[in-house]
Amino acid sequence: MKFKMAKNSVFAQLLRANWYVSGFIGVLMGLIGVISMPPGYRLFGTIMGIPFLIVCFIRFRQQWDEPGPMRTEEVLQKMRKLTWDQFSAEIEVALLRDGFAVKRIDMQEADFHITADGKTALVSCRRWKVPNTGIEPLRELHKAVVREGVDEGYYVTAGEYTDNALKFASEKKLKLIHDMPLVKLLKELRYTETGKV
Repeated sequence: MKFKMAKNSVFAQLLRANWYVSGFIGVLMGLIGVISMPPGYRLFGTIMGIPFLIVCFIRFRQQWDEPGPMRTEEVLQKMRKLTWDQFSAEIEVALLRDGFAVKRIDMQEADFHITADGKTALVSCRRWKVPNTGIEPLRELHKAVVREGVDEGYYVTAGEYTDNALKFASEKKLKLIHDMPLVKLLKELRYTETGKV
């Protein structure tokens, strides 16, 4: 049986927060443990902070690889200047690198069919330059996911989503890839707006 952490547990929330939050709590809990234990046993009081310090280390490692806001916007600007052939090549390479079997498809609603660990998904990314994505392209993708009988749908954009689009994606369990997650997916662009690097 695989252990799954509750989404809103303390540790799950700390794994979504900045690393120094759990670090501060770990040090604080350790100090409380030391102070509250009788002399001769104070070393054992530090154990109270160890789980939080482990979370701190995990988040630090995760955030070490995360681009900051300025770097994120810089890369997104570069993405918006790419041609479709360049951008789709970047996406395809990134998906292959992450272990997906990738097949390009000629559909209005989606551009790639991907498979990993027995699950299949459709990926739509042709409208990546649109500054603000609304609900309609997500509705189209969801219909294609149902029609094709795949497990998931991913929508990729270098822009943002409207509130209605975010709500629809949440209801239909579509995965939205944009902002920092998109920059992390592509990591290093192999193309510039003038050609291959």
